[in-house]
Amino acid sequence: MAASELYAKYARVWLPDAGEVWRSAELIKDYTPGDLKLALQLEDGTEVEHKINPKTNDLPPLRNPNILVGENDLTALSYLHEPAVLHNLKVRFIDSKTIYTYCGIVLVAINPYESLPIYEEDIINAYCGQNMGDMDPHIFAVAEEAYKQMARDERNQSIIVSGESGAGKTVSAKYAMRYFATVSCSSGEANIEERVLASNPIMEALGNAKTTRNDNSSRFGKYIEIGFDKKHRIIGANMRTYLLEKSRVVFQAQEERNYHIFYQLCASAHLPEFKAFQLGCADDFHFTNQGQSPVIDGVDDAKGMSKTRRAFSRLGINESDQMSIYQILAAILHLSNVEVKDQSADKSSILLDNVHLMVFCELMGVPSEEMAHWLCHRKLKTTTETYVKSVSKMNAVNGRDALAKHIYARIFSWIVGSINNALRSAAKQHSFIGVLDIYGFETFDINSFEQFCINYANEKLQQQFNLHVFKLEQEEYMKEEIPWTLIDFDDNQPCIDLIEAKLGVLDLLDEECKMPKGSDDSWAQKLYNTLLKQNAHFDKPRLSNRAFIILHFADKVEYQCEGFLEKNKDTVNEEHINVLKKSQVDWLRKLFEEDEKATSSTKKRSGVSGRAGPTPRDNKKTVGQQFRQSLQLLMDTLNATTPHYVRCIKPNDDKSPFIMDPVRAVQQLRACGILETIRISAAGFPSRWTYQEFFSRYRVLMKQKDVLSDRKQTCRNLLEKLIKDQEKYQFGKNKIFFRAGQVAYLEKLRFDKLRNACVRIQKTIRCWLARKKYLRMKQSALTIQRHVRGHQARCYVKFLRRTRAAVVIQRNVRMWATRRSYQQQRSAAITIQCILRAYMARKQYFKLMYEQKAVIIQKWVKGWLVRRRYRRTLAAIVLLQSCVRRLRAKKELKKLKVEARSVERIKKLNSGMENKIMQLQHKINEQQKENRELSERLTVMQKTQTNEREKQSRDIENLRRSEQEAKSKAATLPSLLEQLSFLQHHLEDTRRENTQLTEQTKVYKEHTQQMVEDLNRKNTLLNSEKDELNQTLLEQTNQLTEIKTNVENADQLEKDLTEERSRYQSLLSEHLDLEERHRDLTEELDLSISSSKCSHTRTDSNYSSNSSGFGQSLGSAEGEDSPITPEETPAAVDLPVLLKFQRRVKELEQEKHSLWQQLDKGEEAQQEKAKEVEVQRTVGRAELDLETLKRQELESDNKKLKQDLNELRNSLTNENSDLAPPAAGSMSYNILLEQLTSSNEELDMRKEEVLLLRSHMVRQEALKYKDSALGERVNLDLNDVPSFQDVDRSTDIHTLNEDGELWLAYEGLKETNRIVECQMQLQHRVHNEENRKLQEEVSRLKVEKEQQQRLLVQSLLLPEGARIDASLKHEITRLTDENLELMKKQEQQNQTMRQLKRDLKCYIQKVEDVEASSQQKSKTAVMTAPVRAVNITRKEKEYRGMLEYRGGDESRLLKNLVSDLKPRGVAVNFIPGLPAYIIFMCVRYADNVNDDQRVSTLLNSTISSIKGVIKRKGHDFERVSFWLANTCRLMHCLKQYSGDEVFITHNTPKQNEQCLANFELSEYQQVFGDLAIQIYRQLIKCTENNLQPLIVASMLEHETIQGILGSKPTGLRKRSSSSSEAAVTVEVLLQRLGLFYTTMCQHGMDLELIKQLVKQQFYIICAVTLNNLLLRKEMCSWSKGLQIRYNVWQLEEWLAEREMADCGAKETLEPLVQAAQLLQIKKKTEEDAQAICVMCTALTTAQIVKLLTLYTPVIEFEERVSSTFLTTLNNLLKDRDESSTLMMDAKKIFSVSLPFTPSSVALETIQIPASLNLGFLARI
Repeated sequence: MAASELYAKYARVWLPDAGEVWRSAELIKDYTPGDLKLALQLEDGTEVEHKINPKTNDLPPLRNPNILVGENDLTALSYLHEPAVLHNLKVRFIDSKTIYTYCGIVLVAINPYESLPIYEEDIINAYCGQNMGDMDPHIFAVAEEAYKQMARDERNQSIIVSGESGAGKTVSAKYAMRYFATVSCSSGEANIEERVLASNPIMEALGNAKTTRNDNSSRFGKYIEIGFDKKHRIIGANMRTYLLEKSRVVFQAQEERNYHIFYQLCASAHLPEFKAFQLGCADDFHFTNQGQSPVIDGVDDAKGMSKTRRAFSRLGINESDQMSIYQILAAILHLSNVEVKDQSADKSSILLDNVHLMVFCELMGVPSEEMAHWLCHRKLKTTTETYVKSVSKMNAVNGRDALAKHIYARIFSWIVGSINNALRSAAKQHSFIGVLDIYGFETFDINSFEQFCINYANEKLQQQFNLHVFKLEQEEYMKEEIPWTLIDFDDNQPCIDLIEAKLGVLDLLDEECKMPKGSDDSWAQKLYNTLLKQNAHFDKPRLSNRAFIILHFADKVEYQCEGFLEKNKDTVNEEHINVLKKSQVDWLRKLFEEDEKATSSTKKRSGVSGRAGPTPRDNKKTVGQQFRQSLQLLMDTLNATTPHYVRCIKPNDDKSPFIMDPVRAVQQLRACGILETIRISAAGFPSRWTYQEFFSRYRVLMKQKDVLSDRKQTCRNLLEKLIKDQEKYQFGKNKIFFRAGQVAYLEKLRFDKLRNACVRIQKTIRCWLARKKYLRMKQSALTIQRHVRGHQARCYVKFLRRTRAAVVIQRNVRMWATRRSYQQQRSAAITIQCILRAYMARKQYFKLMYEQKAVIIQKWVKGWLVRRRYRRTLAAIVLLQSCVRRLRAKKELKKLKVEARSVERIKKLNSGMENKIMQLQHKINEQQKENRELSERLTVMQKTQTNEREKQSRDIENLRRSEQEAKSKAATLPSLLEQLSFLQHHLEDTRRENTQLTEQTKVYKEHTQQMVEDLNRKNTLLNSEKDELNQTLLEQTNQLTEIKTNVENADQLEKDLTEERSRYQSLLSEHLDLEERHRDLTEELDLSISSSKCSHTRTDSNYSSNSSGFGQSLGSAEGEDSPITPEETPAAVDLPVLLKFQRRVKELEQEKHSLWQQLDKGEEAQQEKAKEVEVQRTVGRAELDLETLKRQELESDNKKLKQDLNELRNSLTNENSDLAPPAAGSMSYNILLEQLTSSNEELDMRKEEVLLLRSHMVRQEALKYKDSALGERVNLDLNDVPSFQDVDRSTDIHTLNEDGELWLAYEGLKETNRIVECQMQLQHRVHNEENRKLQEEVSRLKVEKEQQQRLLVQSLLLPEGARIDASLKHEITRLTDENLELMKKQEQQNQTMRQLKRDLKCYIQKVEDVEASSQQKSKTAVMTAPVRAVNITRKEKEYRGMLEYRGGDESRLLKNLVSDLKPRGVAVNFIPGLPAYIIFMCVRYADNVNDDQRVSTLLNSTISSIKGVIKRKGHDFERVSFWLANTCRLMHCLKQYSGDEVFITHNTPKQNEQCLANFELSEYQQVFGDLAIQIYRQLIKCTENNLQPLIVASMLEHETIQGILGSKPTGLRKRSSSSSEAAVTVEVLLQRLGLFYTTMCQHGMDLELIKQLVKQQFYIICAVTLNNLLLRKEMCSWSKGLQIRYNVWQLEEWLAEREMADCGAKETLEPLVQAAQLLQIKKKTEEDAQAICVMCTALTTAQIVKLLTLYTPVIEFEERVSSTFLTTLNNLLKDRDESSTLMMDAKKIFSVSLPFTPSSVALETIQIPASLNLGFLARI
């Protein structure tokens, strides 16, 4: 392909830039070969020119199309070069917030510097079992690939995590180990995964430190081997460490810290157990304050210490060893503060009273004098003598630091060994996965020995990486059978030889270390002399003689020679070690003894090799040698495994989240080998697409005639036509391989084709729109003209109408004005005449009235004068008469006085005086009383008279004043008289008018009163209607309120019930899992103990705990089934009193209940005593009692039949009954008549039987017990039988009655008549009682009605608040009365029930006694009774629905019925639930024979057998479904036939007769319910395992119409070789769901349970699909959203076809539907963001943002979601109260409810098929 085609106008290229490394630009002019400049325009609009070197003709690299930007795999890019890689990583990291990207076999991980929710357990579950290319890049995908290849290829794996400090290596390795610990289960030893993870905090505390680039930098390399057994379960682990940075213990650069453990100790110094260490702040110690950065932001060292201690304990390191470690570490801190004083140039000393020295020696358990001495001296040995020489201050400090480093290194090694011991397993390791967390390539301003070793290790790893990548490329080409040539790549073997070969850097360093006076300067000169001119990778700095440069694969690094020898020797004063070996601390002494043993073993090995007498100094290996050997061992291990690479990138040095520094990123990409991988890939065929992907993508570039049935040939023809150079592509077996840039060229062709098509479509549409607009405008013009003309015509007509209307109006107005003028003149004349005439009449009237009043005044004055004169004459006459009478009285008085003085008079008077005196005395007393009373009255009268007198005096004074006024006004009297007469006349007129008005008023009042009465009546009616409506409204309001509260309560209760049920079921499943695990462990233990025991039989005791547990939870389970009605308690004034009364009533009820129980017990005791007496008294009366019992039974049957007959008659004749009688002639009427006839016939037969039995009883009693003692009680004598000879009867009758049968029959009839009469009387009394009760009820209702009416009237008169209170009080009173009545009724019912229970017990006892006596009598009757010939008629067998089996047959029964049963044959050929019915019929038999042992054994064995089947065949959906259906059916049978009123309502009478009689199995109902829940959960797991491989392929990956939706192939190179399988479509998924549904229906599973299972299946589909969508960037597109919605529609149609749309499954798909809608909705403006918030209610904020972040355009015309839109959406969604989790919980199981479903199958009709081999069972 020519450059002119690629570098055309609008092509985009990359230009080098100093700040951003690469900048994007666009060509504004076509490039032609030979041009020396390119005209470009930058993204900011700046135009620049790029010069082209005419010699090399190097053009700037081309930029990939936007459609390829953001790819998951860098090798999928069309143009593979550095700017493309950097830009792709930048887009994914900054725009998409994605930290992982593939680069072929390498996972590139960029440190985000913030926590991301992508490491939860649900993410692990989502990646588990997936191929590496199926999901978005992730560390879990690499871990899953390693785990899968280990399991599939039986080959050890390695994960190599590398990168510079701060890139996130440790975190990546940690998450990889966490993945292995999660997806695999431990074997043998428990909690091995936890121990593997627990090693991380310990190693971080002792091996990690803060550097300038990383707050948690690993200062050592580690390789962890995680061991697995044959079942790929973790059994142990082993850790190897490399090159611990010991120098950090004694020195830290600025802004750095020592190892975390020291700061954790200082932060925990306040703890009591650390008080003895005498620690303080970290700034107080020299080893921890050099970096002057003791605190890390966001890190709590105290919490880190507690975490470290917990990790130690979890790994089995005891508390004493831990405290010893902390003690030695604290001693190292104190050692750093030991001050060395300079005495001379080569002499130094330490004061013995130095506090830190004393604390150090005390903690180490060594003498301070000896330690102080050897810190300042050293021992020199010669062949003959030993010298002790003092050292300088510098050497003493170096020795002190060397001792501290050596102690810390020994502690670190011991801890690593202890961790390995804790992680080591006794089981044999089958395979392992190694995780290598090692330092990346490092280059600093000052590089020393540590950086040299680190870079040396990275050279070895890079070489191994290059070889592996090259090998994979060649394998891919050979697999596809395409020709390939050797790809040239940079080999770094020369650099490795420079370091490790003979006379290399390390060899010369070791040689210099052996020299007596070796130094860093002399070693540097040796390097210059030996390597400078011989090796191109070695160089010398210009301005330094103590440094050297090595050209590594990543960059040039300058190393400072200072300190190389000392660090390589790693020497420590032997006397220091000897002092420590004498320590009193056992742990420290043991630590150095182990070191000495290791040294001695090295000596022995060297002695065996043949070296004579080596000194310890010669035997000790240098650090370089040790590191080279361990590195070689590591490389051998890696080469023996399949490596997986993780390259960690540090985006910036500021640790800012999601900010990338391009310069630093490119440096690391070059250093870690990513660009080398890109170069190797670009050298071959980097783009690789399958034929189907290529055809689907580039179908638009071919014509219809070019499409062949053979896809490969079609692709060949197209490529040969489009790309002329056949070297640019190759055809493999399954893929097409493209050179770099070819895919971009094809995309350009495709874009041009689509662009031209769009232009053509736009042209046509615009033409159509313009023509449509023209036609619309023309039609609009015509319409406007038509309307305008019509408007003008209407306006002209309107004008004519207005003109005519104006003329008419004028005419009428003029006429009206003339008429009004005339009427005004006429009215004025009439008014004047009226006023004048009225004036004349009034004048005449006043004159006449004046004259009349004067006459009246004269009349009254003359009368007054005559009356005054008469009164004066009368007063004079009366005075004269009074004077005359007084004179006469005086004369008479004198005469009486004279007579009184005579004697005779006195005598006459004295006669009888004595008697009269007594009478007079009595009268005097009475008169005195009367006088007193009168005096009191007199005083009262006097007071009143005085008051009246005063009043009269005041009146007199007033009269006097008025008289004077009258005299003054007497002059005006004539005028007043005139006015008076006038007023009287006026008064009379007024009276007449008043009378008239009164009459009119009376009439009006009557009329008004009548109207008021009518209105009052209407008002009353309206008020009543209003009250009724108000009452109705209040009732409806109350009902609505009650309904609402009930609904709310029901919803809340349902939620609580669902939560409680789910919680209970989860606990149950955990319990069952633990029980299953315990059983497995027990079986394994038994097998290990005794190999002869091949199986484990579970006894009934295994269920004791279950039974007790289930019994405790039984009440709650029953409470869930019972309906809960909320109790309304209106807030009234008397509510507290009412509640107190209710509590008191409850207490009284409890007391009453206890008293009734005592009474029942007493009655039972009396009955037992009576029974004993009765038993003693009824000895010898067996046959008579039997006959009596038969008679009673027949009589009871007779009564029952009569009652049924009466009920039938009543129902037929009662027209007012609730159930209307059937019409005559109807089928039901005929059936009832037939039943009536049969009942009458049976009644007659029973009557005859009763008569015969009575006669037979009497005869037997008379004949059999005649001579016995019992015969005395019989009052019947045959001689007493009346003879019929006295009656006029024939001898035949006499002969017939010779044995008294007729008499007996007659007596029987009379007794029957008496019974019937008694029954009639009883019915009459009952009827009267019922009438009386009804009348009382009617009267009570009337009273209550009147009372309510009164209360209603009273409440209407009250204000609103008082009315509510009154109504509440009334309601409380009414409810209280009703409660009392209900309590009375309940008490009556309780009494009736107790009575019935007592009667039932009596009857049961009687029946038992009769059965016993009948059995005994039957035995004796067989022996004694004469045998006579009897005609035997065969009756049809009537089965009782029971199966008889012998004891011990339970195992045989369950083996044939449960263990060996094949569900398919049973489900197809027999009734559903047949095994459950058979087992229950056997339970009925055990209940019938009253054998509790059989019942317990059978049910427990059934549970064990079903559990065994589920355990063995738990993966078989058909078998699990079959036993779930049968377990539920057996549970329903236990409920249906339990006799509880809750469950027997739907039973037939026959089924009610078959209820269990002796045992109450409610606990087993709960046990079987729990078993059903366990099987249900197993069925869910089985369903999930079956659906899991189909969901993603059908719901996401499959396209219904290939190529139409424009899906883009990923181009990712999948590492897991998966066999080509047929495409999985939604139809396949629906077929699988249909198979599940059909299977469950065939097994007779309850419909509600099927609905719950379908809902769970749809939830699994939704969760798995959505989780994969959230983790697959290439699936988040508009077209994929359309495909998902179509697939969901098919699922909904599947539900509708099976009438299961109401099961809740559709609602579980709502998150998936909303996710699909989110992919299709517009995503630009704020209104769009608000629409998304309203629409996506079932998705969490994290899910919405994740989908929009992953949204990838499939075609060029789509756009990515902008960051501003995401910010707006986040602001709108921040107030949501929801979970922050990203993934849906695919393992969630909804709580299951098992509703009771009665069976209509009659047990007596069930037959046992012969194929079940249950011939030992017998139907009863």
